[in-house]
Amino acid sequence: MTPLRPMSPNECGALLGVSRETLDRLRQWVDLLELWQQRINLVAASTLLDPWRRHVLDGGQILRHAHGAEVWADLGTGPGVPGMILAIMGVRQMHLVESDQRKVAFLREAARITGTEVEIHAVRIEQARLPKLDVVTARALAPLGKLLDLAAPHMNGDTIALFAKGQALPTELTDAARHWHMRQDVLPSLSDPRGNILRVCEVVRVDGRRVQERA
Repeated sequence: MTPLRPMSPNECGALLGVSRETLDRLRQWVDLLELWQQRINLVAASTLLDPWRRHVLDGGQILRHAHGAEVWADLGTGPGVPGMILAIMGVRQMHLVESDQRKVAFLREAARITGTEVEIHAVRIEQARLPKLDVVTARALAPLGKLLDLAAPHMNGDTIALFAKGQALPTELTDAARHWHMRQDVLPSLSDPRGNILRVCEVVRVDGRRVQERA
């Protein structure tokens, strides 16, 4: 496959449908990411050859699949993809869960620089105490079966999960079906023709136990 030319900020902004002000704040996040990447490893270095496609568009496209949702959590958010991107784009209550303290420091600085309100949980996912969630997200965190193990305790009957997935998704769905029943939709990715957004809800363990909401 012929490599795509790097996406410009304006092209990304047009695809996401954001205002000029929001685009400026996303630009601040990208600039900070590139600056911090020189000191600590926040993302794969190759992705910074095309950060607007690989990070901003990849994260921001999630929003269109959960219009009206207010309370979100991004598990293993790293430098804030998709969580910080979505918060900059207007998600009002975003909970970012990240145990790597270097990445937590970046998230705090990114929130300050961009003027974005987020709740940062500097703990392992299993230890996070989250409110009732409308949406839970994760990117490049784990295969689907393990991801559901991590996400399910933070979900309730109305929560939807939106997971960015790659070419291994069919195999992951087959493996996860051994332990989980769920309603699922596979949605195309705007940022990668080989990728997908997996939307799941009504998650139930195969043994019949309902997912328990954490207080």
